[in-house]
Amino acid sequence: MRALHDVSLALYPGQVTALIGENGAGKSTLVKILTGIYQPDAGEIAVGGSPASLTSAHSAFRHGITAIHQETVLFDELSVAENIFLGHAPRTRFGAIDWKALRRRAREVLAAMHAGHIDADARLKDLGIASKHLVAVARALSIDARIVIMDEPTAALSAKEIEELFELIELLKADGKAILFISHKFDEIFRIADRYTVFRDGEMVGEGMISGTSQGDIIKMMVGRAVDHIFPERRANIGPVVLAVKGLSHPTEFDDIGFELRKGEILGFYGLVGAGRSEVMQAIFGMTRISGGTITLEGRAISPRSAADAIAAGIVYVPEERGRQGVIIGMPIFQNVSLPSLHRASKSGVLRLAEEFRLARAYTQRLDLRAASLSQDVGTLSGGNQQKVVIAKWLATSPKVIILDEPTKGIDIGSKAAVHGFMAELVAEGLSVIMVSSELPEILGMSDRVAVMREGRIAAIYDNLGLDAVRLVETAAGIAG
Repeated sequence: MRALHDVSLALYPGQVTALIGENGAGKSTLVKILTGIYQPDAGEIAVGGSPASLTSAHSAFRHGITAIHQETVLFDELSVAENIFLGHAPRTRFGAIDWKALRRRAREVLAAMHAGHIDADARLKDLGIASKHLVAVARALSIDARIVIMDEPTAALSAKEIEELFELIELLKADGKAILFISHKFDEIFRIADRYTVFRDGEMVGEGMISGTSQGDIIKMMVGRAVDHIFPERRANIGPVVLAVKGLSHPTEFDDIGFELRKGEILGFYGLVGAGRSEVMQAIFGMTRISGGTITLEGRAISPRSAADAIAAGIVYVPEERGRQGVIIGMPIFQNVSLPSLHRASKSGVLRLAEEFRLARAYTQRLDLRAASLSQDVGTLSGGNQQKVVIAKWLATSPKVIILDEPTKGIDIGSKAAVHGFMAELVAEGLSVIMVSSELPEILGMSDRVAVMREGRIAAIYDNLGLDAVRLVETAAGIAG
């Protein structure tokens, strides 16, 4: 699977170009190439008309390229002034850092961008998120950056802070900076951008002036691909409600979440970055404390305060970050699978190796795991086979509900087909599945119903009958259809 293929992107001085695409379209990969973190296999990059070799973050910096990320990458223990001039601090004639000049110039840069209220001597860790963004912009101005990349810069900002950021963008434009603005928020894109480029499945599928297009046109470009994967045919045999969630809330992540999951059903959850889908699932699994709401499993109220509580009740969670949260690198496959089910592989408190192997073999064979042996370190497996181990591990606990968070992210087409086929088998056997996915073909191809989340709330729940990708994206982005 290629992250990017034959893409082109043009940025212009004094203009904002919006880079638009679904989750996984290749936007982040391009940013990493432009900032020297990844190296392209082919193609060329030119800055100011001259070829540029961006072999490292430092070389990108030398070419005047800087990035302001959703989670600003600065240094909490350093002062504001030190962060602004890190790597290019003014020097005395003896080569030492000129601290007096550094503080003076930091104050000048902050004042020029109407951020003089930020103390240049303050520790960065004592500032709020919005002020940290301002420091990142000040850093871009201090190095006289030619290209400023803003990757989801408003995700954690209030409405007032977003307005202040947009004023800064206008300052950057007036200063002749070329700005790449990445956002899922169409109101922001149409407010601040001059141009647009649309990526889909790692390819550039459209570009032009914002004034010459509409939100509907861009959405069609985002989703208008052929589905390259045949999903398993299945006849849904939906039974009674198994899981009921009402009014589920968290102080910062989500609010008033309510839905029902039925026996033998796949309920898809779709949303754009930051919608809160994973956070809701982690709360149901007991990983996060909720501030309100109820969870009912087979008619009985449950209050999981830990993952162990949820597993005991019959709810399991296959996380998106399988390498960090799903498997234990350094342990063999069979121990990864048997870990949550040691009582099934033990007798009189003594763990039996043969039973561990039997348990692991039973579930990994069903998923067509490709490995030399069950004693193989799980860390040596491909992403797709690691995912099969995680699913096998939780199925061995005989759950009632399985939550799959981005179940096929980053795995090859063959492994995707195996996971999809097994999901179809599970619901046919009466298991209930929640599938969080950013892939529209997967959501439309596997779900019986689809819940769409936007900004920490459920915006709509649709029956998957005649449902199309455009409606899902419009709902997720808050655009009236």
